[in-house]
Amino acid sequence: MRVGIFNGTVATTNGLYRISDISLNEAKLLLHKNGYVSAVGHESTAEIMSELMEMDIQANRINFIQMVGQKAVVFKLNRRPKEGSILTKEEVEQVGYSFKLMERLE
Repeated sequence: MRVGIFNGTVATTNGLYRISDISLNEAKLLLHKNGYVSAVGHESTAEIMSELMEMDIQANRINFIQMVGQKAVVFKLNRRPKEGSILTKEEVEQVGYSFKLMERLE
């Protein structure tokens, strides 16, 4: 099953989820091995993820529904930006980020 890519830890439908830390290298391997569906809603995040993952990840504001057993790589900012702000790539780098693995269990 292709891996979802999100720019926030959001439950896309009802279910039971597990969220855990994942390293950049683990995330990269998971995406390269399984393919992916981008549900990244912001261009600057897609640009950063493309560079980090060494693949073309497009911004794609879709209504993605994570299936049972499906994994997702989440790009998570270290702090929440002000309401309504859209960060540039440079601002995202300043805020900092981590990656999470989000799995839908049921």
